[in-house]
Amino acid sequence: MKRFHVHLNVENLAQSVAFYSKLFGAEPTRVEADYAKWMLEDPRINFAISTRGSQAGIDHLGFQADSAEELAELKARAQSADVALLDEGATSCCYAESEKHWITDPQGIAWEHFHTLGNIPVFSEKQDPAPAASACCAPRGKPIGIPVKSSSSSCC
Repeated sequence: MKRFHVHLNVENLAQSVAFYSKLFGAEPTRVEADYAKWMLEDPRINFAISTRGSQAGIDHLGFQADSAEELAELKARAQSADVALLDEGATSCCYAESEKHWITDPQGIAWEHFHTLGNIPVFSEKQDPAPAASACCAPRGKPIGIPVKSSSSSCC
């Protein structure tokens, strides 16, 4: 079964970990100096935050597949959307090794489809000259961030 994925850029990791731990009623499953992740079962979500983004807000959304077959199904769906697909294949970022691909929706939001293969001790094993350009290895040159609105009006 697939798991929904949300990755947010935050300004203060400790403050955000405290907030989301209370909101979710659970402590993160992984915490690093610049990153925290909750693997929740109800709702089934991989919720990650990091301080690596250029502005606070949504970095990207996605689906985490439980198997290579599910990932292939997600890739076929993405390809049918008639948008460019960036297939990274086997890669390592966000403290994990995975197989992944990316697409960007019409609003410029990056969507990641991935199958986690294992954990790694560093954020990314790639040499990244500009780590703040993306919180989690999202494709460069794409408008992927959505800033947090300061308006007090409500919606949805």
